[in-house]
Formats: sequence, structure tokens, C-alpha cells
Amino acid sequence: MLHIPSLSEGLTVFKALDSEVRIEIISLLLENNSMSMNDLAGRLNIANSALTYHMKLLEESGLVTIASVPEGHGNQKKCSVCVEKILIDIHTEKEKKDVYQTSIKVGHYTDYQVYPTCGLATSTALLGEVDDVRYFAHSSRFSADILWFTYGYVEYVIPAFIPERQQITQITFSMELSSEAPGYNNDWPSDISFIINDVKCAEWTSPGDLGGVHGIFTPEWWYDNWGQYGLLKVLVINEDGTFLDGNRVSDVTIDDFHLNRMSMIKLRLEVPKEAEHVGGLTIFGRGFGNYNQDIEVSIDYQPFPESEEKLNR
Repeated sequence: MLHIPSLSEGLTVFKALDSEVRIEIISLLLENNSMSMNDLAGRLNIANSALTYHMKLLEESGLVTIASVPEGHGNQKKCSVCVEKILIDIHTEKEKKDVYQTSIKVGHYTDYQVYPTCGLATSTALLGEVDDVRYFAHSSRFSADILWFTYGYVEYVIPAFIPERQQITQITFSMELSSEAPGYNNDWPSDISFIINDVKCAEWTSPGDLGGVHGIFTPEWWYDNWGQYGLLKVLVINEDGTFLDGNRVSDVTIDDFHLNRMSMIKLRLEVPKEAEHVGGLTIFGRGFGNYNQDIEVSIDYQPFPESEEKLNR
């Protein structure tokens, strides 16, 4: 999912979609999973130079990826769509006023239990040995920008640094995730649980460990036969329930956690061993994948009603 936090930040996407030709390009790519530049030009009956212009706009917007892949005696530029939906925040002014925001690096987990295949890496190198669980406890893990495992969990702790006499009204998590298969496998479902303060709020079945096309931000040294990018997932918990990518997925509300400004918020990402689809988990941080972000957290707050403030002093 492509998350556009404000209308002004979505201008490149809106421009990319403001063309019948570019809409047709996206439709063809979805229909065929991926296509070469030459095949696209032929299907559209346009010159390669014109197609290059359209593809540049689509790639800059984050809607498609273009990768050079060996074919015959040379390389072909393969194109594919890299988002499954677009979420646009329209009303943003109020949200930006009273909100605490922070980023959590992928390696800054406070608890874990993982099983191979597994590993960690920075944007420049692997950390330790692949499939050696001991490196998940090594101090170098704090610099990790990507991690993966077959089943188990990692847990992150986020302090609620909000002003006095305020109550938490909404928590938003944004992260890029995929399954984890040996190498990569685009058809490799995995049931990933989102657990907040030991309460399971949501579950999402990742469609696969996505590869075959290089991630927009995935470093060049990363192995071509490994997973390249994930899907952006946005988890929101407020007074109306729990929402994943804008869809209400559970009755768990923000009130169920009884949070205050001294609370610690624990986010656990887990693939249970007993899940129907045990397809692992990959978490992409800054320098990897298609979104170039860490785990982003927003905590919305507002003043207590006068009656409740007296009780919380």
C-alpha cells in the first residue's frame, strides 16, 4: 500500500495518474504481472522515447519499479506495479497539531524469539551469519535496517512522550512488511499478527516474499534471488476500533489499553508456529524496499475532559 499523508505530498502520484496512457500502462502490468519496455511499447503502439517519459513519472511516484534482468545476450528492462492500493489522508491539519511522532529502527526491538531461516542486515552489509539466531542478541543488531525469520516474533517498546493533562486518542503504526521464504517466492502466504501491549489487534496474510524486481531503495549489493520489497501496512487504533489500511479489522479500541503519558506501548509482530500460513516475516527499514522508512509511529492526543482530568492527576 502507498500511504500519502497529505494532498500536497501526493502531487507526484496525482500527476502520474493524470494520463490515459499511464493508466493503460498500469492496467497492462497488472494483467501480465510484469512486462519489458519493448513489449509495453509494442502493446501501446508508441515510441520507446515516449514510453520512457511515462515510465519515469510512474517510477518517481512509487507506483512501478523498473529493473534490468538478464535475457538472451543482454539485459531487458522489466516493469511491474509495486503497490496494491493507495491510502490518502485528506484531513491532516488537526492530526498534525497534537501528535507525537517517532521512528523505530528495525533492529531496535526489545524482545524476540525467532527461528531460521533468519538474519539481519544494514544497508551496507549482512550482520553476522545468516540463520544464526545468536546475532539477534548481538549489539550490532541496533544498526539493522532489515530483518527476517520463519516464525516467532520481535517486539518494540515505544514511550508515550506526550504533554501532561493529555489523553491518547489514537496510535498509528506504519511499516513495510512481507513474508520470508528461502530465496524469494511471490506466492508464499504468511499470517502476521499485530499485538499491542499483549492484546492481538489485527492479523494480515502477506501474499508472499516479494522479489524478481529490485526494490526501489534496496541496495545494489543485496542478492537478486532474495526478497526485494514489502507492502506498506498502516495500523490505526482509536476509539472506533482497530483499522488496517483503512479497513476496520477488530473491536479493540484505544480505551481498552488505559494509556496515559507514562505508559509504554509495546508493538509485537509475530508469525505464530500454529498459524494456518507459517510463511515468515521480513521487516524492511530505511535503505530497503519501496518506501525507505523505518517503523513510523504517531500518537495523537488531546486534553482530558475536566471530570476525567481530576481522576488522572
